[in-house]
Amino acid sequence: MVLEEQKSDIEAGTGLSRMARLGRADLLSGLGPAAYGRVRLRTLTNLRWLAIAGQSVTLFVVYFGLGYHLPLLRCAAAIAASAVLNMALTLAYPATHRLTNREATVHLGYDVLQLAALLYLTGGLQNPFTLMFLAPVVIAAGTLNLGNTLILATTAFLSISLISVWHEPLPWPPNETFQLPPLFLGGIWASLVIGIGFMSVYAWRMASESARMQAGLAATQLALAREHRLASLGALATAAAHELGTPLGTIAVVSRELERSLPADSPECEDMKLIRQEAERCRRILTQLSHPEDSLFGATNRLPLGALLNEIADTQRGGDIAVEIKLAEGIEPKVWRVPELLHGLNNFVANAADFANSAVVLEAGWTDKELRLVIVDDGPGFAPEILERLGEPYVTSRPGNYALGDSELGAGADLSEHEGMGLGFFIAKTLIERTGGAVKARNRNGGKGAEVRIVWPRGAIDGAVPPDAARL
Repeated sequence: MVLEEQKSDIEAGTGLSRMARLGRADLLSGLGPAAYGRVRLRTLTNLRWLAIAGQSVTLFVVYFGLGYHLPLLRCAAAIAASAVLNMALTLAYPATHRLTNREATVHLGYDVLQLAALLYLTGGLQNPFTLMFLAPVVIAAGTLNLGNTLILATTAFLSISLISVWHEPLPWPPNETFQLPPLFLGGIWASLVIGIGFMSVYAWRMASESARMQAGLAATQLALAREHRLASLGALATAAAHELGTPLGTIAVVSRELERSLPADSPECEDMKLIRQEAERCRRILTQLSHPEDSLFGATNRLPLGALLNEIADTQRGGDIAVEIKLAEGIEPKVWRVPELLHGLNNFVANAADFANSAVVLEAGWTDKELRLVIVDDGPGFAPEILERLGEPYVTSRPGNYALGDSELGAGADLSEHEGMGLGFFIAKTLIERTGGAVKARNRNGGKGAEVRIVWPRGAIDGAVPPDAARL
């Protein structure tokens, strides 16, 4: 039963690893703004039905309720065109149909032009419903890429400009006229243009940040799944050692009894002796697997902080960069060797080694209230342009730039490789925070390299239970 449970864990980890090999683009295809242009047709048609209902009620109230004169048939024809379009789309496409960037832009562009036609027939910018021009542009900014958002904003701008000059009179009581001063109309035009520009940029920027964060979190989950898979392999080896120990012991006992019953100089006795020796050898190997702290096959689940840091430092040793470990005086705390901690610290140390000139120092200390780890390198330090944004996904060492543009976060992007994409620090920070640690980065005084300081409260990684179990 133990083996079956461990096998299921490994299969789950293998599935996640296979998903990582397929590329993060497939994983991100349904992450909202991260998958630009993947808007459901049903969403836009439902919004258009709401607009049709609102326009119809307004037309009915103004013409029949208030008795204002307006071109009823032409206004009704513009509203009916939207209704016919919605019905045709509902019949032609399934409810789950998703639109490309271009298709969504065409649909939203139609809504802008239909609104412009209604406002042209009902007073142009004098009509208070000109504010509705904001709706399609904001929707585009939150769901489409920057290029298509600009196309739609330009369409709205041209429509507003045209109906500000050419339009039919505003519906008003018979024998009365209403005309706003040109200066006031100019103010309305300016406020609409500025509002469209501001709202579209704001909505697009928020969607862009959300897409970047979601993509980075997806990369973190894939990296963590790989670490958990390795940890599950170790658990499977321990379970296998436990389950196979009994049958191997039986083989050793039976072979020894047969060896004693056979003549000492017979070939069969030599074969039994060989079988017994090989069975004992298998038992020794399985013992090593079940007690990895005494072998080279793995590591313990919990070990002194210095041993953990030495294990991480070994991955960066052997080259031109010296990795030194400095421990405070006193009894070392024993920390849990969890995947989040290993992968996070490995990323920080590897990043320091990449930028160091000659040395990286890991300084560890502890008190009754906290554990501290400071990772220092003698390199050029963090660029000032990215220092305040460290911890965000896709922030790279190239000054002032993201490693991945917003247009590259679409469904067709191949994001399966994380190297050089500004994800290392983000993934490491996220994983360390999952263990209860707080991460701060700064440049050392005098420009003598970069420093990453990590602080855990006591019990977070050295408590009675692993960090994950402590949060359950």
